[in-house]
Amino acid sequence: MEHHDTRLARRAVIKGAGLGLVAGAMSASGAGAQSLEPGDIWSSEYWTRKGDILLWIYRKRLGAPKTGEPSRPVVFFVHGSSVSSRVFDLKVPGHGEYSVMDEFARHGFDCWTMDHENYGKSGRTAGNSDIASGVEDLKAAVDVVARETGRQKFHFLGESSGALRAGAYAMAAPERADRLVLAAFTYKGEGSPTLTKRAEQLAYYRSHNMRKRDRDMIRSIATRDRPGTSDPAAVEALADAEMQFGDQVPTGTYLDMTTNLPVVKPEKVLAPVLLVRGEYDGIASVADLEEFFNSLPNGDRQFVILPGTAHSVTLATNRQLFWHVTRAFLTMPTPIAT
Repeated sequence: MEHHDTRLARRAVIKGAGLGLVAGAMSASGAGAQSLEPGDIWSSEYWTRKGDILLWIYRKRLGAPKTGEPSRPVVFFVHGSSVSSRVFDLKVPGHGEYSVMDEFARHGFDCWTMDHENYGKSGRTAGNSDIASGVEDLKAAVDVVARETGRQKFHFLGESSGALRAGAYAMAAPERADRLVLAAFTYKGEGSPTLTKRAEQLAYYRSHNMRKRDRDMIRSIATRDRPGTSDPAAVEALADAEMQFGDQVPTGTYLDMTTNLPVVKPEKVLAPVLLVRGEYDGIASVADLEEFFNSLPNGDRQFVILPGTAHSVTLATNRQLFWHVTRAFLTMPTPIAT
């Protein structure tokens, strides 16, 4: 598989295919991130290829990289079925901080994300962008991250089907997965009201590679389980950001979640895992997640239920709870006794 990528100037937008990448020689430092002094959050866009498909990658951190400086711990955010990576860098003026990338950049992390095939700025194809396709997207993106940062292992945070993508990637490339945060995850999907309702459209998902995703559908992400757990202003801001890319998204992850679960086998996930579930999430029961949690081979694991939240913990009014447990997990000291 051929990969081409290029680094862009801050907030620049590239219109064509990538040129060659020259990575800075950064040393890989250990330990967790720390809060840094106030400063500008620097951002950059990248392109890479998965075969002939262009994939868009985005990065934010506190201050521009400098040659010779120690690298910072990387956290890679993986989006779900119905929205692009905009969900991780959302701006909601007058309603507080919603950009989890900005939040974690301020705490010393080197934050990355991407638009998967057929989402956001990435290339459009005739495929349905299922979980397996998402794993290949991540493989292509991680090559860029490794060359840009000098690091070989990275934290991954996925939400909803993004958690399935992240978990499946950790199975496929255990040497790249440091710590793994799986939010709004589902294992077998047993007893899931959301997946039961979704399965009513199974024939459509099998015969169509794209489905309608309009403004009302985006609103439903935050209201279908427990209205009031997300600020409507945040949901409208996300819809504004997403509708520029049209009203169609792929069916592949929906098909996987209604017919192919489990797509992540816990016994094959070797990384430390934090499972995060919203109290009112209708996509996975506590019992479903407990079965997954109890089958993980790594003793370094946590299962957290966040009160007053539903499916999307990223959009939640109580999102700071999600930030807190995630940051604590990603910055845990290395155990002395094993």
